[in-house]
Amino acid sequence: MSSQKTLPYESTILVRDTCLCLHVQRAARALARRFDEVLRPFGLTNGQFSLLMSLNRPEPPPMGPVATLLAMDRTTLTAALKPLERRGLVQVSPDPSDRRSRILILTEVGRQVLADALPVWKSTHKKIEKSLPGIDPEQLRNSLKSLS
Repeated sequence: MSSQKTLPYESTILVRDTCLCLHVQRAARALARRFDEVLRPFGLTNGQFSLLMSLNRPEPPPMGPVATLLAMDRTTLTAALKPLERRGLVQVSPDPSDRRSRILILTEVGRQVLADALPVWKSTHKKIEKSLPGIDPEQLRNSLKSLS
């Protein structure tokens, strides 16, 4: 026979009030919605903006380092690239040094979309940083980096 254990409501309150994962997820969702809203006129989500920005390098990167930077697996990265490829913002090509690998090329159209969106990202970012009560944004970034 199974004996059912009951979990006291106080446990729920404890997790609600102290869980770092919950609070980071909530903050991330709120920030994502805010950036999604301001990037919408450029046809981008915050995730697409970050992905395009990660490709803005002197040399087109392979998929692996981009996936690592964005903390996603290659399958998720491949799926995220599809709509950007269809819009002509990104080109996925064989790596000349290893034909089995793929490099990610930010197209001229992609560069222009990023250039247009960056001032809005900067101003929104500045507003968010100023709205953090008693929090040093650089210290917050460093703390979050230490968790990732």
